[in-house]
Amino acid sequence: MKTITFIITLAVAGLLVVGVNFAKDKPARENTMEKSISANIGLATFAGGCFWCTESDFEKVEGVIEAVSGYTGGDVMNPTYEQVSSGRTGHTEAIQVQYDPQKVTYEELLDVFWRTMDPTDPKGQFVDRGSQYRPEIFYHNEKQKRLAEASRERLGKSGRFNKPIQTNITPLKQFYKAEKYHQNYYKTHALRYKYYRSNSGRDQFLKRIWGKEKMVKIKESGKYMKPSDDVLRKKLTALQYQVTQHEETEKPFSNEYWDNKQEGIYVDIVSGEPLFSSKDKYRSGTGWPSFSRPLISKNISEKKDRRLFMERTEVRSTYGDSHLGHLFPDGPKPTGLRYCINSASLKFIPKEKLEQEGYPELAKLFK
Repeated sequence: MKTITFIITLAVAGLLVVGVNFAKDKPARENTMEKSISANIGLATFAGGCFWCTESDFEKVEGVIEAVSGYTGGDVMNPTYEQVSSGRTGHTEAIQVQYDPQKVTYEELLDVFWRTMDPTDPKGQFVDRGSQYRPEIFYHNEKQKRLAEASRERLGKSGRFNKPIQTNITPLKQFYKAEKYHQNYYKTHALRYKYYRSNSGRDQFLKRIWGKEKMVKIKESGKYMKPSDDVLRKKLTALQYQVTQHEETEKPFSNEYWDNKQEGIYVDIVSGEPLFSSKDKYRSGTGWPSFSRPLISKNISEKKDRRLFMERTEVRSTYGDSHLGHLFPDGPKPTGLRYCINSASLKFIPKEKLEQEGYPELAKLFK
């Protein structure tokens, strides 16, 4: 079971009004997701300690359809929570993730995984101790195995941790879905979950290791997040990487969107957050895409740029923190502004593909 101290603490705080009878719940059913999953939906299995926390973290990721809590890695068939929590079944708490590969890749899910737990602790996670809380990646095929091993190796070489990475990568044999009351626990028992998590030490550890560094885009509040540098180097072209990450400037008149006349929106190539609309794009004669105003103001941030022996206003994306270009006071009415933006920082989405690409709320702009 989750640590005894957690239960006692809740009881003292008056939060645990009714005890949960773990032992009498129905046994976990053998998982059949692998057999029924659609061909265009990906499946991944991760163990990162308490599955309440891991499920919660993954269900916030854009492109994740569902995360299911369960047990895997042991020898007992159809184990119950009481059996697994004893530490004698060989199983560990895990989640199985259904995801849309068109919106989030397995590599990006690995990036999420490393940022939600302590990969250097093979004997448990935070306050939860024992093999039933060990971190582990369970691969479904050889491609997942190869990507997971490469990702683990990069993390080990990154110097992020001062201890060796000790997270095993194991073939998935059987995943057993946990009892009903464990599914979406962070929603159905929000107060208890938040109290447990805040006292588990997980978030404090993650903040110390990762600081404010952002990861893949998150569903909540419409926010879009920045992937790790490893993911960016693979996702972006050399020019896109240099422009967005190192404030380079592409050549005028020979970039992708300077003369684009299609209707649609421009989003951050890094995070996907909406930035500009074709309705505000105009021909400035500079050779770069120019806009009179942002599409969503909160997605644009400004800062002083004193390079090149002058003071200018740099424009960056808020959540992806990408360098976009500069802002000048010589634009057309009514704003009088010119957002001079690098094509390499942008991805254009035509109006007819807005719903397909995940921006249905912006399709109405062109109707």
